[in-house]
Amino acid sequence: MTILGALMGLFFLSGGIGALPAYAVAPMASAIPNYLVTLTAYNAVEAQTDSDPFVTASGIYSNPEIVAARSRDLADELSFGTIIEVDGTNASKEACGYDIVAPIIGYRIVADTMSARYADRVDILFSTKSNYTLKDGKVKNAGVVLGICSGVTIRVVGHIDLTHTQKLPKTQIELAAIVNGSNELALK
Repeated sequence: MTILGALMGLFFLSGGIGALPAYAVAPMASAIPNYLVTLTAYNAVEAQTDSDPFVTASGIYSNPEIVAARSRDLADELSFGTIIEVDGTNASKEACGYDIVAPIIGYRIVADTMSARYADRVDILFSTKSNYTLKDGKVKNAGVVLGICSGVTIRVVGHIDLTHTQKLPKTQIELAAIVNGSNELALK
């Protein structure tokens, strides 16, 4: 481990800026796992999920503020409860509207699983009411605007215990507070 990495770890453990609450499990700054994936989106509707679109594969409510799904091949790396940060700044721009929808992606909790036909993929759950009016005047859902973004970096920034459903964050503000160490909601 480098000296800088050790100092960063000591800083985080000592309660410095960005320190996670006592019950958080977070990787050391020098060892934050990153994964290069294709980023897509979905809505909690039967046509895009299963017959119960409001319950994720992990058993929690399909909250479009905080939920993400991952392909099955990433189950070991991104287990249910993994908190991720999405960075699409280096994504292929051809069929990708990441720059438009990035403000509503924020941090996400991996709580759902994608169809077995996909690999190396993360799917962001958006509200059916998250719509954008494009330059041509057409109104499209955030999922359609996002499109298919290849070359997106997913960073693991923590883990949350999904068994305490009453304590799960409901908004991006609550989830960001957990990641930034100012709230201990359901962290383990």
